[in-house]
Amino acid sequence: MIKRLAPQIQSIAQFVFGFLLLFLALSEPFQVNASEPPPYTQVEQFHGVLLSVMKDADQLGILGRYKKLEPVLSHVFSMQVMIQIASGAFWKRTSDQEKTQLTSAFSRFTIATYATQFDGFSGQRFKTIGTKPGPQKTTLVETQIVNPDTSSVTLIYVFREIKGQWQVVDVLFDAGFSELARKRSEYRSVLKNVGVAGLISLLNAKTDSLLSN
Repeated sequence: MIKRLAPQIQSIAQFVFGFLLLFLALSEPFQVNASEPPPYTQVEQFHGVLLSVMKDADQLGILGRYKKLEPVLSHVFSMQVMIQIASGAFWKRTSDQEKTQLTSAFSRFTIATYATQFDGFSGQRFKTIGTKPGPQKTTLVETQIVNPDTSSVTLIYVFREIKGQWQVVDVLFDAGFSELARKRSEYRSVLKNVGVAGLISLLNAKTDSLLSN
């Protein structure tokens, strides 16, 4: 549950996400479609779905939570950009077919992780603090998960303009712990040892394990 997130976050090694900013600096700029909701609104909508999933967690079960989270996570998060950054130099050496498979495996694992972590409700609420410009034309949306005892966990969503749409490319925990940097560090050793095919298999196996519980 949410209470388990605090010690998990504290155990994450702090990374400087300069590699993310470098990637964004070199990527092609895009114009945002005026019909697309801004980052602040997307976060509010995403948190609304999360809260609904938490409240109905037992009734939905793990597969029900996954199905309810899949559309919003796939829309708000740029899974392809995130796994491209996390896989580093290996992405350029990967075939188009493997890129598609890796993106799919990463997406499934990300959604399954959210479905596993947000598995109940005991009075938590989401609070959106505000939006501010970030480095390299990103937009940062600062939020908090506030527990009933008033303790809180800070989540900062890093948005980027991608093909006419604002999408999340990273999540920062407690003022600087980059989730994507942690994944990049974890995936680097896997890619060196067993390659892209091995990472695809590992992510799919982890997802199947999460969804079977």
